[in-house]
Amino acid sequence: MQKLAVLLSGSGRTLDNFHERIKDGSLKAQIEVVIANVEGVLGLKKAEDYGYPALVARDSDATNAILQNYDIDLICLAGYLKLYTPPENLKKAVINIHPSLIPMFCGEGFYGHKVHSSIKQRGCMVSGCTVHFANEIYDDGPIILQKSVSLDYEDSVDDIASKVFDIECEAFPEAINLVDDKGIDFFWDRVAS
Repeated sequence: MQKLAVLLSGSGRTLDNFHERIKDGSLKAQIEVVIANVEGVLGLKKAEDYGYPALVARDSDATNAILQNYDIDLICLAGYLKLYTPPENLKKAVINIHPSLIPMFCGEGFYGHKVHSSIKQRGCMVSGCTVHFANEIYDDGPIILQKSVSLDYEDSVDDIASKVFDIECEAFPEAINLVDDKGIDFFWDRVAS
């Protein structure tokens, strides 16, 4: 079972997903703390309602100071819209989900609807999500899991976003379970040059 710190910047939809899947036993994890970089966001209220410690930290140093007080296996970036630098002991333990199939439509500035708008403008017929370990470069760490979804000619940007979010709700917990089964080093070692 993985002990999670969940970092978020907004509404906490991914936190909702984690909470429900932990409750139904399909996610082998427990949430130790939820940290937002923005005060007053809905995700913090949800964390409090679920009974998780819910704290605000504006940058990596403040976040890491909080994490020292918790026993954490994985840090999950759940709609966290800042580049995060973890403490040395958790350097390889940060997981992010990106709303495209990396290496397409990723990197600095590509998040949320910006990704889906780019996919729509390009006329892509497939999109998806990628769960990956994070490092100091946006969307660059080892990939844990990818899931794809077919798109229709008529899909709006909102339709694409909805389809991708639906598979994100499957992919992120599945990836955490894979890390629980295989260990963190498995994923870093498989892409080592």
